[in-house]
Amino acid sequence: MKKIILTILQLAVTGGLLYWVFHDPAVRAAMGVAIRQADLKWIAAAIFVYLVVEVAAVFRWHILLKVQGINLSAARVGGLFLIGMFYNQFLPGGTGGDVVKTYLLWKETPGKKPGALLAVMFDRMIGLIALIVITGVLIFLRYDWLTRETGTRLDDNPLHNPRFYVVVVLIIFGSSVLFLTSTFLISGFNLMRHLPQRFPGREKLIEIGAAYHLYARHWRATACAFGASLVCHLGTFATFLCVAFAFRANVAVIDFFAIMPVERTISSLPISFAGVGTREFVLQVMLYNLCGIPEGTTRLIGMTGFLVMLLCCLPGGLVYFFYKPSGATGHVKMREMKEEFATIEHRIAEKEE
Repeated sequence: MKKIILTILQLAVTGGLLYWVFHDPAVRAAMGVAIRQADLKWIAAAIFVYLVVEVAAVFRWHILLKVQGINLSAARVGGLFLIGMFYNQFLPGGTGGDVVKTYLLWKETPGKKPGALLAVMFDRMIGLIALIVITGVLIFLRYDWLTRETGTRLDDNPLHNPRFYVVVVLIIFGSSVLFLTSTFLISGFNLMRHLPQRFPGREKLIEIGAAYHLYARHWRATACAFGASLVCHLGTFATFLCVAFAFRANVAVIDFFAIMPVERTISSLPISFAGVGTREFVLQVMLYNLCGIPEGTTRLIGMTGFLVMLLCCLPGGLVYFFYKPSGATGHVKMREMKEEFATIEHRIAEKEE
């Protein structure tokens, strides 16, 4: 019931935001002009840059799998990664792709299911840590600019104020830093086993602790994975920057990069499906108020950047259609995948205890 209610709310928000994006005739006309004057070479550059992002992400996951003793070919790892990317974009929630690619990975390595799950989980964590570092550096360098009062705001609505979104992002990442620090200390002092059996998220915390211990011992591989994560995030920012240049937006690279962690964080929240509408709204607030980029252009940057990502993720659907994992008897329902996912998590928790 909770999932149904959340889905209905997301549909309502997505529909409302899409109406907001396109309802103004003047903005639609400006968007049409911007499209006709677009420099398509920059769109091609955006696609190329995002393909580099995907290669870096495959490299990162390949490293983390090797630490777990899972040695698949680059083609297999790349195929599983593309499948995960496809489902992350086209399934609500943003984590369905992790479930699908983990399940298929288990079919390739049935004797190493816990290690495969830990590699997928730590892949997410190392990406989060890299994003925290990038966000902290960029906001520190451009904080005064990001939070300054501008003359372009038309009202006192906090949702139209760039400072509001910067504060929200700082709260989210402050909470993330607190969580990572707490789990690291609890893991380091081996306190996980002392948590009460009914402690919320106990099994997930034990799973995180197991990943910390293993990847800390393999610090060189972890450092390489962290470097690949930096490439992924900065490459994603550069993808949207290329799109901005395609629509002839006059914006400095450092300013655009300082705005992107704000957009990436807000649009990743489960407000709308895949951030549709949320992305365009946040970019308009930030780019219009801080950089003076026309409203229609800001919305086009958000929509087109997302379309570039979708285009680069679409091959994952084709890969899934032809993918033949060893030991698989056919396609399995998502519910069954999630049940096995939970079972392996419980097994990891029991082993660590």
